[in-house]
Amino acid sequence: MAAASETPVLDTLAAMTIDSLERCGMDPRTLVLTRLAALCAMDAPPISYLAHVGPAQEANVTLDQVQDLLVAIAPVVGTARVMSAAGHITEALGFAIAVADPGDGDRG
Repeated sequence: MAAASETPVLDTLAAMTIDSLERCGMDPRTLVLTRLAALCAMDAPPISYLAHVGPAQEANVTLDQVQDLLVAIAPVVGTARVMSAAGHITEALGFAIAVADPGDGDRG
């Protein structure tokens, strides 16, 4: 049995992601965009998008590419899912920016 961890859920998700990356032959940009499309189709919460902010930045995914992705999948997943995803992505990015520069909240 594996040793107990203080973050068993996060550890499991990280292990699943690493395993997936090792078994996938996609380039990083395509992989991130594919995962974002899947998150949109599932109506995933903002925290799920937040987990992809770093990998998206590392893969040089642009805002225009994410917008193109949402336009491309809209006929398949529907308006409600795309609008929900757009809001969740915006919320995730806002949180990511706040984490990246915590001093912004101190300005008054």
